[in-house]
Amino acid sequence: MVVSSMASPLCTCMFQTPRRKMMPNSSKCKNRGGFKSTMNHFESFEEFFGTDNRRFCIFGSLRTRRLISRASSSEEVMAKKKPLTEQRRVVVTGLGVVTPLGHDPDILYNNLLEGVSGISEIEGFDCSQFPTRIAGEVKSFSADEWVSPKISKRADKSMIYTLTAGKKAFADGGITEEVNRGLDRSKCGIIIGSALGGLKICTESVAALNVSYKKITPFCIPYVTTNIGSAILAMDLGWMGPNYSSSAACATSNFCILNSAYHIRKGEAHMMLCGGSDAAVIPLGISNIGYTSGLGGFSACRTLSKRNYEPTKASSPWDANRDGFVIGEGAGVLLLEELEHAKRRGATIYAEFLGGSFTCDAYHVTKPHPDGAGVALCIEKALEQSGVAREDVNYINAHAASTPTGDLKEYQALIRCFGMNPELKVNSTKSMIGHLLGAAGAVEAVATIKAIQTGLVHPNINLENPDEGVDTEVLVGSKKECLDIKVALSNSFGFGGQNSCILFAPYK
Repeated sequence: MVVSSMASPLCTCMFQTPRRKMMPNSSKCKNRGGFKSTMNHFESFEEFFGTDNRRFCIFGSLRTRRLISRASSSEEVMAKKKPLTEQRRVVVTGLGVVTPLGHDPDILYNNLLEGVSGISEIEGFDCSQFPTRIAGEVKSFSADEWVSPKISKRADKSMIYTLTAGKKAFADGGITEEVNRGLDRSKCGIIIGSALGGLKICTESVAALNVSYKKITPFCIPYVTTNIGSAILAMDLGWMGPNYSSSAACATSNFCILNSAYHIRKGEAHMMLCGGSDAAVIPLGISNIGYTSGLGGFSACRTLSKRNYEPTKASSPWDANRDGFVIGEGAGVLLLEELEHAKRRGATIYAEFLGGSFTCDAYHVTKPHPDGAGVALCIEKALEQSGVAREDVNYINAHAASTPTGDLKEYQALIRCFGMNPELKVNSTKSMIGHLLGAAGAVEAVATIKAIQTGLVHPNINLENPDEGVDTEVLVGSKKECLDIKVALSNSFGFGGQNSCILFAPYK
């Protein structure tokens, strides 16, 4: 067996494949024209596959690689070599949120610093039949200023949160209508994803189908898809650059942020609105069907806390008595921008986005890998691709969702990577707002950026009886702490073994 890793600009893959099975049949290798045709897809063979002879290649053995390399040499000599260019720097110039603790980044972070919990009994519907009756609900919310009445009437809450948080980040970035008209909007894009998409629209349509297909809204299909929020937002803003969504369970936001930064660094965009949104705390009351909701689905997975009698203490990352995560809802959006573009328009720069990575555990649908291999690999790749030394990372906003296994596996991976740093501080925003699913990464990125701005990291609430082996000197205590952040890491992991890490630093 030969183990290999090949890193593209957007992903890292680890796999094992028997070399013998991948070797092309020698009788079919005489005509090298086939190889030439194949290699035309790549600018440089050595650049794509590397020169390390021990590395595995999809074309088979070292001998085969040499054959392919010689066959493609004439094309490589003739190809014009691309000049090396300095990588574009990416900065954060706008923030927008909709959360259980407020719908403004400053309000959200002030509540986090004070250790306020946004978790309570569900008020939006009768959930007495469910084993879990608590959530991080969005309350006192109005989209009137941001979303048209027509859209509000038809759309799922997830899409409404996307539009609201997106336009708030847009406005926070100092982009007025006049400024927007002066932008090259073909270089302005949007990637805001969702783990579950238009869940309410979907369940309503299924219920309607039980009566007649004629009762299904014509907006069912477009408003269920995860890309619709980005698409409608682009229509409102006139932004014609890269526009799509990425859905990677609870790692969705980080995937969208990483992809957005990639488009900026490639010169395909000057600015990108990016993040995630989800609204799974929803019911559907149908007399002959009963209640259907995201709450019910997660309850069936047996992943939710049942601490209904103490809602504010239910989300307790790294506490020995934790019994599952608390579902939340909301949206988070960042405005990423190419540095020189931001400087030319006089934008306020909140922080610099350094980069990140994502990997897959390839192990289990809901459980993390037993030795945390996928998480550790993701962190290592994020550091490598961002050019960050591990000793410079002194703050980590952990995924830490309050699950019995996941919290500890992540902690162990963090200690393996950063345990020698005496300044290291780790906290979990989910202890106060619950798990916002596809929106979690973006909202936690906003919290991370606010920590960089303020020099204050928020507490871990409900950490009363820490897991055995957990160093409470590393974890932020029950009160906010001062920290001069050098580099901050934000983690998001999801069902299916999706791992993602992103890095921010003060802009200098």
